[in-house]
Amino acid sequence: MTPRQVLELAKREKVEFVDCRFMDFPGLWQHIIFGIEALTAQAFKNGFGFDGSVLRPWQAVNEADMLIVPVADTARLDPFYDRPTLSLICDIKDPVTRKEYSRDPRSVARKAENHLRKTGIADRACFGPEMEFFIFDSVCYDQGINEAVYRVDSAEGVWNRGRRGPDNLGYQVRPHEGYFPAPPMDSMANLRNEIAAVMQRLDIPIECHHHEVATGGQAEIDLRYQDLLRMADSCMYFKYAVRNVAARFGRVATFMPKPLYGDNGSGMHTHFSLWKGGKPLMAGRHYAGLSQAGLHAIGGILHHTPSLMALTNPTTNSYKRLVPGYEAPTRLVYSSRNRAAAVRIPVYQDNPRTKRLELRFPDCTANPYLAFAAITMAAIDGIQNRIDPGDPLDRDLDTLDADELCQIANPPISLEHALTALEHDHDYLLAGNVFTGELIRYWVRYKRDNEIRALDSRPHPWEFCMYFDA
Repeated sequence: MTPRQVLELAKREKVEFVDCRFMDFPGLWQHIIFGIEALTAQAFKNGFGFDGSVLRPWQAVNEADMLIVPVADTARLDPFYDRPTLSLICDIKDPVTRKEYSRDPRSVARKAENHLRKTGIADRACFGPEMEFFIFDSVCYDQGINEAVYRVDSAEGVWNRGRRGPDNLGYQVRPHEGYFPAPPMDSMANLRNEIAAVMQRLDIPIECHHHEVATGGQAEIDLRYQDLLRMADSCMYFKYAVRNVAARFGRVATFMPKPLYGDNGSGMHTHFSLWKGGKPLMAGRHYAGLSQAGLHAIGGILHHTPSLMALTNPTTNSYKRLVPGYEAPTRLVYSSRNRAAAVRIPVYQDNPRTKRLELRFPDCTANPYLAFAAITMAAIDGIQNRIDPGDPLDRDLDTLDADELCQIANPPISLEHALTALEHDHDYLLAGNVFTGELIRYWVRYKRDNEIRALDSRPHPWEFCMYFDA
C-alpha cells in the first residue's frame, strides 16, 4: 500500500490508534501507540522521534534522539486490540542525516536485497521458514543469589502421564513421538488453527501446521515463501500472533530452541531460493536437480556456516538443540535426504519452481532481518567465487568409520565458538556495505557481555548434582 491508501484504510475502518513497531538490536519488537490523527502523509516521510538510549543497545545518551519512520506497505489492522488499531512496522533513521541507521536490522535486510540485484546474479531471494515453538500451560523461572529455578508444564507432557485427577485423560505425547498425531492427542490443533486464521487476516500466507516431534506442546507452522524483507516482516508478525493467540487461550508460547531436556528442540528450517526475471535459478541437471549456481550457493553457505550461526543461532540455548539424535543438523555437509546435514535439498517434487535449499541449522531466536540477509550474502559469495561444496553425504552417519567422520566438518558447539568464527570470517557480509564492521563488532560484544558472561558467571542446578559432594 501507499501512504495514501493506508490513510484511506484507516478512515474506512474507523481506526482510532496507530501502533508503530520497530526492532531493537537483538531482535525483539518494541512499539509506541499514537492517536490516529498523528498518522498523516508527512508522518510517512518525517517519522516520529524516540529515545534510542533506553532500548537494548542502540545509542549513547549523548546521541539518543532517533526517528521511527512508518513503512506504508507493512500496514495491518491489528487483530488483538480492543479498539480499532492499525499496526505499522517502522524503519529507524538518524534525525540529523535522515539516513538509515546502520544498526537497524530492517535496513540491513533491505541493503541485502539491493546488493543482490546489483550483482546481477538474481533479483529475488526468497525465504520460507518452518517456525517451530512450544506452547505450555504454565511457566516459572528465576535466578537469585541462593537459588535457580525453572519449570514448564503442559497437560500433554509425558511427565503428567501418572498425574491423578479427572482432567488427566491419558493422551500425553511420548518423547520423540509427537510428529503428526491426530486429536485428542494433538491437543493444540484448535489453537494452531486460530493462529493460522489470524495470519490470514494479516495477509501472511500459511502452508500448513502440525504438532512437532517433542512432547509437551511442540508445534510447527510453515510460512509460504516470500521475498527476503517481506518474509522478515512476516516472521515478526507471526511471533506476535503466536504469543497473543496463546495468551487468549490461557497458555504461553516460547521460541526458545531447547526448553525441555531429553527431547527434540525447536528450529527454524529455512527454505531458500534465488530468482531472476521470474525464473528459478536453483534448478538444473546436477545433484538432486540443482543448477551449478545452486551448488555454488551451497558451497558459500557451508563455507560460512560457522560465522553465519552467530546470527542464525544467536543464543546460548541454541546450541543445546544441535546435538546428535534429535533430527538436528550436526555436520557441515549437504544432502537430498539426510536430515543430519546442515543443508538439505528437498526432493518431494520434480518441479523447477520448487527447487530450493533447506538450511536446517537456524532457529527462531534469530533476528530474521539479520539472519536472512547473512544467508543471502553467503550464497552470493559462493556463486561469485564458485565455491565447491564438495560431495554430498547421503549415507547414515552411523555407518561411517572414525576416519570418514574426521573428514566431515562440525558446526560450532557454542555461541562463543560461533562469535569467534564471525570475528574471523565476515568480509562476505561487508560486500555492498550490507553489514558494517561496526555492527558486527557491536553484535559480538553485546552477545559476549550480556549473554555468555551472564550465563557463565552463574551456578547451574546440574553443577550441584555433579559437584556438591566433591
